[in-house]
Amino acid sequence: MAAAPVDAATVITRDIRVSDEFNGRVWPTNSVDIRPRVTGYIDRIAFREGQMVHKGDLLYVIDPRPYQDAADNAKAGLDREHAAADFAKIQEERTQRLKQSDAVSQEELQNRGSDLLQSGARVKGAEAALASAELNLSYTQVRSPIDGRISRTMLTLGNLAQADQTVLTTIVSVNPVWVYFDCDEQSYLRFQQSSHHGSGVGSENPVRVSLANEQNFPHAGHIDFVDNQLNPATGTIRLRVVLPNPDQTLTPGLFARVQLQSAAPAQAILIDDKAVLTDQDRKYVYVVGPGNVAQRKDIALGGLSDGLRIVKAGLTPQDRVVVGGLQLIYFPGAPITPKEASMQASTGDLNTIASSGKK
Repeated sequence: MAAAPVDAATVITRDIRVSDEFNGRVWPTNSVDIRPRVTGYIDRIAFREGQMVHKGDLLYVIDPRPYQDAADNAKAGLDREHAAADFAKIQEERTQRLKQSDAVSQEELQNRGSDLLQSGARVKGAEAALASAELNLSYTQVRSPIDGRISRTMLTLGNLAQADQTVLTTIVSVNPVWVYFDCDEQSYLRFQQSSHHGSGVGSENPVRVSLANEQNFPHAGHIDFVDNQLNPATGTIRLRVVLPNPDQTLTPGLFARVQLQSAAPAQAILIDDKAVLTDQDRKYVYVVGPGNVAQRKDIALGGLSDGLRIVKAGLTPQDRVVVGGLQLIYFPGAPITPKEASMQASTGDLNTIASSGKK
């Protein structure tokens, strides 16, 4: 069989800042279930469903009348105890004067002193009861504990809300937001190796995020959390990105694509896209093998850098890849006559950050 004339070019090696892409989900940095602290009937709903609320805003009013009555009763009880304490003090002072003239016994003086101390304790108990009643009265006004967007109300007017049980509504914060994603073990190790001082994947790794309808990853953020272990069942580790969200386009729950970049440039192998062939779900190239035969090598592809395709695995810096005459190679091991060519980009893409395929 005649040797097929082909063009072959040595792979390019270059230090570039590589990246991988992962699927993620937008999460709020704070999410609160609003529950009442006292039991009662909903008297008023003070918000519009779906609106933005601020910390301290009034959300619900629970019928305050039973709690107002309890507070008034506690106030009356405190007044009674104050009056009793004043009388006990007068009695104790009078007994002291009588004791000076031996008109009363020492036991009587001690009894009056004990009555005074007990009345003082009852005053403190009444003060605590009043404070508790006033606190419960204040809890009839349910207020927002955070800034955020409020959901729909779960209870309408006139319904009974149980203290610490009934969920009235939920509030989620919207600025900033988190994006959680799972990074596979190989990518994690690669990014960890490229980080400065071996500190691992973290805040020094640039991160960009896009939503399902966006291109070019317009949202910039940074990693603020890396889990302490890999999940052995999935072989992934969970990471979290924090993103500013001033225009509130990043709604909690949305699907997101996360582009995680290496902390520092690393050596990568690049080839021309036209050299890449497909066999079902596998990508491969032909390289010039010993004795000038076409040797197939399966490869793992990354993104583009200056129009050249990054090869994440499968090639070495010494490989000469067939870039022309591929249609003349009918099977691996076929004889070829390689002609030296240069590795040039097939497109005009001049991206300096390389982004891999989906994970």
